[in-house]
Amino acid sequence: MSIGASALKWALRFYPPMFLQRVWVQDIAKDFRSASVKLNKSLLNRNYNNSIFGGTIFAAADPFYPVLFYQIFTKKGYKVIVWSKSAEIQFIKPGATDLFFAINISETDIADAEQLLLNEGKFVKPFLIEVFNTSGELCVTVSIEVYIRDLNFINATT
Repeated sequence: MSIGASALKWALRFYPPMFLQRVWVQDIAKDFRSASVKLNKSLLNRNYNNSIFGGTIFAAADPFYPVLFYQIFTKKGYKVIVWSKSAEIQFIKPGATDLFFAINISETDIADAEQLLLNEGKFVKPFLIEVFNTSGELCVTVSIEVYIRDLNFINATT
C-alpha cells in the first residue's frame, strides 16, 4: 500500500512494537529516501545495566530500509515485496542515553535496485545503520540485508 510520508511517519510512531519500545520516527522525507529516528530511553526499554535494551535497538533499526524501499518502488509503479532478509548488530558502547539514527537511500542505490529488478527480478543488498547517543558517540551498528522482489517479473529465458 502506497501512502504519504507524513501518514507513514505517524503510522510507525503508533505501531505498537515501536510505540511501546519508545521508538519515535522524527521525520520521513517526502520522497522516502531518508528517515530519522530517536530511541527514547525509558523504564519500558531499559535493561539491568540502565542502558537501552539491545532488542529495542534491533527492533527500531529493522523495518526502515524495507519500508522506505517499498514506498519508493510502489510510487514508481512496481508491484514488489520487500523485507529484511538478514541482519547483524554490533554493540560498541552501551546506550545509556536516548539514541538516534538516520536512514539514507541514495539515487545510486535506487538505480542499482531498479536495474536488478528489471533484469533479474530481485535485489539483495546490505545497508549499514549507525546508532549514536546524545553526545554523538557511535554506540551500535546494524547491518540490514534488504530483499526486494518484483512480483511482476517474467524471466524471458524460460
